[in-house]
Amino acid sequence: MSTRHLYLARHGAADAFGDLTGTGRRQSRLLGERLAALPIDAVWHSPLPRAAAAARELARHLGGPPVAAAPELVDHVPYVPRAAETPPSWAGFFDGYDDAEAAAGRELADALVARFASGPGTAADTHEVLITHAYPIAWLVRHALDAPPSRWLGLNSANAALTVIHYRAGLPPTLVMFNDMSHLPAELRWTGFPAGVRP
Repeated sequence: MSTRHLYLARHGAADAFGDLTGTGRRQSRLLGERLAALPIDAVWHSPLPRAAAAARELARHLGGPPVAAAPELVDHVPYVPRAAETPPSWAGFFDGYDDAEAAAGRELADALVARFASGPGTAADTHEVLITHAYPIAWLVRHALDAPPSRWLGLNSANAALTVIHYRAGLPPTLVMFNDMSHLPAELRWTGFPAGVRP
């Protein structure tokens, strides 16, 4: 049975203007080196500059797969939970989201799942890298686990951390790894998270 291998990663560290920093380029390069031995068929990235730059940097190590933007990977809130679903610590985060904005985010999240969260559709395995943002990764992980829509909340990904999901026709998705940073040296780990004590 063929498998669609999705390698999901948040873009490398970026500055306040949304541009990849030197740290972010180094993180992206190390992620590319980690994936270099795999038969990558395509690299998809969010249209935002930090993700596009990270995708180009890591793709230099992958033997020349096509690299292209996918609008479904753009940074967005995939689901605005109802008040009863919202943990108290997140309540203020959704202030100002109107019904139209929430519906647009959910429509984009549904398009993300429709495009990427399925079997390969071919007899052969496929291997795709998706360079995106924390929220789309959280949404795809939540979907793979068949968790309630509000459970994307609290799933965060470090810059250039690796998440892997396998899809096979007729079977539930398999979450192989989440937020793995073993390819990054200690000083490049946990960027994109609030400051704190880390393991």
